[in-house]
Amino acid sequence: MTVLTDPVEVAALCGRLGQQNIVTVDTEFMRERTYWPILCLIQVAGPDEAIAIDPRADGMDLAPLFDLLRNPDVLKVFHAARQDLEIFYHLMGEVPHPIFDSQVAAMVCGFGEQVSYEQLAKRLANARIDKASRFTDWCRRPLTQKQVDYALADVTHLRTVYDKLSRQLKKNKRTDWLSEEMDLLTSPQTYQTDARQAWRRIKMRGAKPQQLAILRELAAWREETAQSRDVPRNRIMKDDALAQIATQHPTSREELGRVRMLPSGLANSADGKAILDAVNKGLAVPRDEAPQRDNNGRPEKEPPSGLVDLLKTLLKAKCDAAGVAHKLVANMADVEKLAAEDDPDSPLMKGWRYEIFGADAMKLKRGELALSADEKGLKVIDLGKT
Repeated sequence: MTVLTDPVEVAALCGRLGQQNIVTVDTEFMRERTYWPILCLIQVAGPDEAIAIDPRADGMDLAPLFDLLRNPDVLKVFHAARQDLEIFYHLMGEVPHPIFDSQVAAMVCGFGEQVSYEQLAKRLANARIDKASRFTDWCRRPLTQKQVDYALADVTHLRTVYDKLSRQLKKNKRTDWLSEEMDLLTSPQTYQTDARQAWRRIKMRGAKPQQLAILRELAAWREETAQSRDVPRNRIMKDDALAQIATQHPTSREELGRVRMLPSGLANSADGKAILDAVNKGLAVPRDEAPQRDNNGRPEKEPPSGLVDLLKTLLKAKCDAAGVAHKLVANMADVEKLAAEDDPDSPLMKGWRYEIFGADAMKLKRGELALSADEKGLKVIDLGKT
């Protein structure tokens, strides 16, 4: 079993890995019962060794590991890195860099939408990953050898996956495409939570501005309370209950007690007082300062009839031709915004996304491009070249 519990050995390991150009990294964590993820195991590997670090061991000091993760001369390779990076950001105060995310790289290389590590390991490293240990209790000690073997496989084969993907990126001249995505992934803003924006995740159809102002205060209270108690936000209160309170806007404990989805006794508790304070704070917001739904990036006006469908068809054609995952290029909100606005502020109008799709999408809007089909499939016809 290769699990380090001695901080001296961890420091020595990180010293050795700090001499390498590339290391592979993964974590095992749990967050079902907490707001903040519980880091249970850290796996790192160089060309000659793959070792796990137990961050829960008595006296463990992860400072040498953090130094390795922030070392600009060592590329850190992850798969589906976002949650791992979020954990390290909150532990070390900055995002590990530079990084290579093999899932994003695989999407750039045309391996499909959010391809799994198991799929890449099988296709690129000819390795089979035993997934039986994935959902075991990683907090429990001692860890079994089966758990450790599973965890280390996540970094052992990742180096081969990286080697083959990076060669394909260079061959296709798409290294810069991945760099743009890694810039977003390593931005601290990606991992900063704003409790004042938590209301946007809650569905509340037909809400009036004042109700949204109340919902904003309630959602911020729930988010901050969940963080301080380190419990999932729905353990504090479910979304539907927040929406009911925002709709009914009770101003007394008696009125709050009549809200159907609230547990008995809540109205007379400290949380009940905090909820009423949030309601009153929302009621005090002037109408012209109340929040507005932003439609999750969708345009305020409806795009021309049929244009969205044409753009979706063009997106599929261009992505299939380029061998890149559709979801990485654009989502539905991006397409609708492009269809509705003449000069959209959109990622589709810059960088490699413009090269792949945005430029031709604007041509299609202007009538300079046509779509046709034959027995071989969809054809994109540039009318300016015919």
